[in-house]
Formats: sequence, structure tokens, C-alpha cells
Amino acid sequence: MAPLLRLRGVAEAVEEAGEALGRAHRHRTNLRGWPKTAAEASLRAARASSVLDGGALQFPADGPEPVLAGALRVAEALEGGEGALVGVWRRAPLQALARLHSLAAADLVDADVLGRPRAHPDVGPRLEMLAALVTGATRVPAAVLAAVAHGELLTLAPFGSADGVVARAVSRLVTIASGLDPHGLGVPEVHWMRRSNDYQAAARGFASGTPEGLTAWLVLSSEGLHAGAREALSIAQEMASAK
Repeated sequence: MAPLLRLRGVAEAVEEAGEALGRAHRHRTNLRGWPKTAAEASLRAARASSVLDGGALQFPADGPEPVLAGALRVAEALEGGEGALVGVWRRAPLQALARLHSLAAADLVDADVLGRPRAHPDVGPRLEMLAALVTGATRVPAAVLAAVAHGELLTLAPFGSADGVVARAVSRLVTIASGLDPHGLGVPEVHWMRRSNDYQAAARGFASGTPEGLTAWLVLSSEGLHAGAREALSIAQEMASAK
């Protein structure tokens, strides 16, 4: 995937995202108080991811909403970057994917299909290829790997339900497991939600495989990480002010 870094603007966007996330982690509130800021980041990420999949931003007065409920379960499994799921991702990403889908889609589909990829000839091989990439088959920066994994899962829709929530969770997993955002403080999902039309268009561009489409997706993904780092700083500052 190294040629992706030569696409116009990609390397710069990736570098800026990494620098922004580094600043967020160095904020004085996050040096020791990161569990609290990570919890807030996780909640905001879940809500935004739910909206991007057609779910609610918050539970309605008349009871739970299944997409948001699933996104919150996924967020809880990833919160703080210390959960067992991160370790599973590092050694057995397909197992982690199955777990993510079971959490995200528990209220959307029958139990016997939770965690089971669709029976389509393209799904299995492409998931195996993705698993190879995230376990060391490439040395591209984590921001690029997160974008590719995210875009591939959106495009492939391997489960046929909750695929967007799963794809965005995998993007978080990559940034956490790689050390780019080890505590999961960033909230790129909010940026993508606010630019949902651009997000959907860029995802289609990724699916096209054209240089222009890949560039648009990689840059938008990195911009999300950058904006998510600003959101992380905002959370830290809010908590510092509240003391």
C-alpha cells in the first residue's frame, strides 16, 4: 500500500493527523485523567457512528434504539484502548470482527447470523486479505491502514447489517492497537457525521479504486482523525475547567 502515500495530499494529511493526536495525548488532563476523557470520547464516537448508520444520536423517550444500542456496546468494548478486544485484534482480527458485529447487530438480526460474514464468494478472501494487512503485511502509517480497513469494510459490507458501525470501530481499533491513538481519545466519527454527504461520496470513491477516489477517501479519513484530535482537546479542556 506504499503507493497510497504518493497520492496528492495524503502524506501531508496523515502527518498532520498524527501530530494532532500527539498533542491531544500530551494535554495535561490526559496525562493522568485520560480514562475519563476516553470515556467521553467513546460516547461521542458511538452516537456519531449510530447517526451515520441511520440510527439515533440519543435514545428516544419511548425506549432503546437498536443502532445506537449496538454502537454503544461496541464503544464500551473499545473504551480506553485497554480492553481484551484490542489484544484479540492484534492476533486474530477476524475473530475481533465477528465480536464487533455481534455487539453492533445484536438488536438488528437473528442470533444465528451474528458474527457470521455473508455467504458471498468475495467476502471471505477479502476479509482474509484485510486480516493479513492489519497483522503486519504492510508498513504504511497507521492512519493509512485505518482508512483502508475502514473503507474496505464499508465497501464490502461483509455482514449485511451494522457494517458501518463495525467499519468505524475497526478504524478506531487500528489507531489504538498501532499506538497512533493508544487511549482512543480521538473522535473522528463526529467530523464524518457532520460531513456525512462528503463521507458517503468519499466511500464511493474508495470503492471505485481510482486514484482520485482513493485520494479523496484517504484525505477525508485523515482529516477526520485530525478533527477528532481537536475534539479530544476540547473534551480535555472541558474537564479541566470543570474541576
